[in-house]
Amino acid sequence: MMRYLWKLLPAFVLTAALASCGGNADPDPTPTPVAPTTVSLSSVSANVAQPEEEITLDITAPSRPEVSGAPDWVTVKLGIYDAKTFKMTGVKITVAANPTYETRTATLTFKAGTASATFALSQAGKEPVVVPTLPDNDAVAMARKIGLGWNMGNELEAHNNGFVDETAWTGVLATQATFDAVKAAGFTSVRIPISWLDKIGDAPDYTLSSDRLERVAEVVGYAKNAGLVTIINTHHDGADSQYWLSVLQGADNNTITEKIKKVWMQIAERFKDEGDWLIFESFNEIQDGGWGWSSEYQTAAGKKRQNDILNGWNQTFVDAVRTTGGNNANRWLGVPGYAADPVRTLDDGFVVPEDPAGKIMVAVHNYTPYDFCQTAKASEWGHTRKTNLTDESYNEDYLRAVFNRLYQKWVSKNIPVYWGEFGCVNRSAGKARQFQLYYLEYVSKLSRCFGMGGLIWDNGAKSGNGELYGIIHHGTGEYLDASYGPMIVNACKKGFQSEDASYTLDTIYDAAPTP
Repeated sequence: MMRYLWKLLPAFVLTAALASCGGNADPDPTPTPVAPTTVSLSSVSANVAQPEEEITLDITAPSRPEVSGAPDWVTVKLGIYDAKTFKMTGVKITVAANPTYETRTATLTFKAGTASATFALSQAGKEPVVVPTLPDNDAVAMARKIGLGWNMGNELEAHNNGFVDETAWTGVLATQATFDAVKAAGFTSVRIPISWLDKIGDAPDYTLSSDRLERVAEVVGYAKNAGLVTIINTHHDGADSQYWLSVLQGADNNTITEKIKKVWMQIAERFKDEGDWLIFESFNEIQDGGWGWSSEYQTAAGKKRQNDILNGWNQTFVDAVRTTGGNNANRWLGVPGYAADPVRTLDDGFVVPEDPAGKIMVAVHNYTPYDFCQTAKASEWGHTRKTNLTDESYNEDYLRAVFNRLYQKWVSKNIPVYWGEFGCVNRSAGKARQFQLYYLEYVSKLSRCFGMGGLIWDNGAKSGNGELYGIIHHGTGEYLDASYGPMIVNACKKGFQSEDASYTLDTIYDAAPTP
């Protein structure tokens, strides 16, 4: 029995016994590593591009390393340090986008006790947007023809809950004197927004009110007499999809499309004998009420559905106008993308309609940034501002890039682009006015440099709590503010019309106001 007692001994006793007798016990397969005396990195430098980029590092160090030297555009997230292997893996270095045109550098120091190692970062600056040499094409010719224009806003598009009323918002009627004064002020074109709404009859003919059509023709005649290139459209018929031009789910698109066809055929028929001074624009700012931020539009399917509808409407408009013949067979036609927003027009699925005449223009609007241009909550814009410093839309570079994208996509390919509306609400005095004038001059010069025409928005409003875009009295043509009105117009005229080779975007930029 005693010879079997070894089976009852604990394993460690047996191992020790065998070892003492020269037995074959296994050695430890993982010997303890020796602690390093230095810090070493899996990489010691990186050159990164202008956009945001992430770099991953592994570190070997005698103890848990700490990092220093990271500027505000570099974020370092340390990994987990393994004290057995002396390694830290998965260190994340995030480099923010470089908003400047200059290369920037940083040196990060990883330190463990008295040992340390450095990591050198270099990041390229943005590629500057180069002002193009404009081609000799129809797109640029149309830009020069439209030039600096004026919007007779809040007049023929005014209504009360869907019932057209020309005096509802300004309280005045447009006259020949209005347009004569606009021409004398130095404008070369005018946009006359028009709402049709209750002046459209029932299906199937959708007959336009003859009184309404003739009043429109009378006002259009004022513009013709004054020698102004003139744009007319359908305006608040599609306001927030509240009325008949609705892209909302559940709207009967077949009925809407037929109505567009009949309405535009009647408008086109009325003006078919007018010359190429007259331009038709299909719609204003078609969107579902959320301006591109509604829950449906934020889905890929919803965005596609609404843009497909608008593309179909624009095609129906073009086909309807061309069908009427006469000068309409070759008349220039303007069409907007979603909400007439330039970035959404570029990115969200807008398609230029097919046109046998090849005379389609892309219509966009510019009120960016919103709180500077529309609400006046922000009083400064541009590189000298002291507020909204992290919002890139307050930079000249942001607008310059948008203009360049529009140029590259359409103007350079002989498709005209025009700003159907642009503007910046009026300020009462001081530095805020200087920034407003600076913005308007810079945007106007951008338009000329990138081969686009533009029409400033004027809603006739001088006082109150709303959007104060008023410049010219819509009934008399006189300036609403005899001193400030000409300053606004002159800032835009200088940008759009100056042919002085020494007057550049940099000239304006260098003279920006300071807060």
